Parts: sequence; C-alpha cells; structure tokens
Amino acid sequence: MNEKKPKKLNNKELEEKIKLLEEESLRAKADLINYRKRKDEETSSLLKYGNSILIEELLLTIDNFERALNIKEENLSPELKNFLMGFKMIYTSLNEMLLANGVKEIDAINQKFDSKLHNCIFTESDPSYEDDIVLDVITKGYTYYDKVLRCASVKVNKIENNKKEKENENNE
Repeated sequence: MNEKKPKKLNNKELEEKIKLLEEESLRAKADLINYRKRKDEETSSLLKYGNSILIEELLLTIDNFERALNIKEENLSPELKNFLMGFKMIYTSLNEMLLANGVKEIDAINQKFDSKLHNCIFTESDPSYEDDIVLDVITKGYTYYDKVLRCASVKVNKIENNKKEKENENNE
C-alpha cells in the first residue's frame, strides 16, 4: 500500500497559504454581506411596489369612471342623476384609497413638459403660453411613492416649431 505523504511546506509557504486563505475568507464574507444587502433591497422594493400591477389596472377603472362622470346632468332623469351621484361617491372613495396608499396624480396642466412625467400626444401653438408648457391632459398620469406608474398623456405648447416653420415658408 503506497500512501502518499503530504508534502511538507516550509514556514514561508505556510504563511503564503494562510494569507491566501484569509483573503479568500474576507472575499467570501464581503460577497455574503453584498448578497444580503441586495436581497434586503429587493425585498424592500417588492414590499413597497408589490401592488403596482394591481394599481395600474385599477387606474384603467378610474379612467372609465372619469369618462362616465363627464356626462351633463341637466339632460338626465332623476333616476340617472342618482346613479351618477353613486358613481361620484365610488370614484371619490377609490381616489381617497389610492392616495392613502401612495398613489398621486401627476400635476401636469401649466407645468413645464417633463419627458419623465409626461407623454406628448399633441402640440399646439398658443403665444399666450411659454414654449413647452402643458396645455391639456388627455390621460392622467400617476406616481406610486417615488415611481412613475403611468406618464400623463398631454398636449404641449410648441412656439419654436411654428416660428421655424413660418420662417422657412417666408424664405421659400
């Protein structure tokens, strides 16, 4: 039976081996600490934004309520007016619930266009407003805590484009 005996290492080789093992141990500890931090951040984010998909779907219902509430009341029968009043109460309740849970409407009208918050659908030239000012909101936008759930679809004032177009027409 031929058994191999481990090679005997001198002190310098042992010290180098110990140093390498200590470095590996420190790297493994650092990796574990970083892994825990990442997992904690992911868990925190999941807890904070976990309802965002449900809320995004609920916003579609809010949009439909808003369309329904744009009906002019003077043409409605008393019975339909009561239904409309009930719709308004449900709409108000839904909005209060969303607000209590970190959902806020993006303020857009008369604000400077911000591509992080607004989605420009139309442009218009109105000299009574500054360039890049939001003139109208087509679809409301919402944030959920500090995250944009849905950008507001807006109409933006574009004076510069119209000035350039007019200058080009005059030059032709």
